Amino acid sequence: MSGLISALIGRTVTVEAIVTNEPPTSYLGQKKIRYDISCISKNKEPIDVEMSFHPIEDELNRLEYFASRLFVGQDIQGIDKTYADLKGTYQISILAQKLFFPDKNLTHTFEFYDPQTHVSLDGKIRIITLELEKSVVFIDKPIEEMTTTERWAAYFQYLTDEAKREKINEIIDREEGIAMATNALCQVSAEYEAYALQTSLMKGELDWRSSMKDAKCEGLTQGRNEASLDIARKMKNAGRPLSEITEFTGLSMETITQL
Repeated sequence: MSGLISALIGRTVTVEAIVTNEPPTSYLGQKKIRYDISCISKNKEPIDVEMSFHPIEDELNRLEYFASRLFVGQDIQGIDKTYADLKGTYQISILAQKLFFPDKNLTHTFEFYDPQTHVSLDGKIRIITLELEKSVVFIDKPIEEMTTTERWAAYFQYLTDEAKREKINEIIDREEGIAMATNALCQVSAEYEAYALQTSLMKGELDWRSSMKDAKCEGLTQGRNEASLDIARKMKNAGRPLSEITEFTGLSMETITQL
């Protein structure tokens, strides 16, 4: 993971701790559409790396929101701390299935700046995107000619593609970080793990609400109702309170009781 983060940020980053942000399987927002991990660099910089298998329409607004939350989530309380103690934060999003930017650049890095003069605020928040769909341009390049970022993108995009199995195996053999990724040891303090889980649960809830809004806007009333019933059924089987199920799905108590 350090190799991927270093390539995207543009400097060598040593990851000190990693935690997978996977909400409980009984949780409403657990739809297996994202893989999310929070990291802390050796310099104590908060880094969130998220792979979105099915990005939502409001994905870019979503990224800005959670990048901001990552930044303000830092602890600068206490008489010995000031704003100068805030560390740089990085919200990294690996986007699949959909293109968000019309150019051919595989990655983009966003920060605060004046759009008229292009003067940077020199702030500490960075949003970095990696669009997997653009890997089609370089997937047939020899492995040794690919950049580190291109190898990771190809790995994510074509991991389950049998036609590219040989190429993916070459990438795994060539890129040590990729070979180690699935065996990474996740160790973080209890305090940071609790914060990461809280963030993940919030993301799940907002993602679900956004997807429901998208469905409504597209006129998919029937699909929305079926999704609500399916979610309610799973929540009920998981023993969640009827009041909570009603709040999240919008279904009536009577409907939920009859499931």
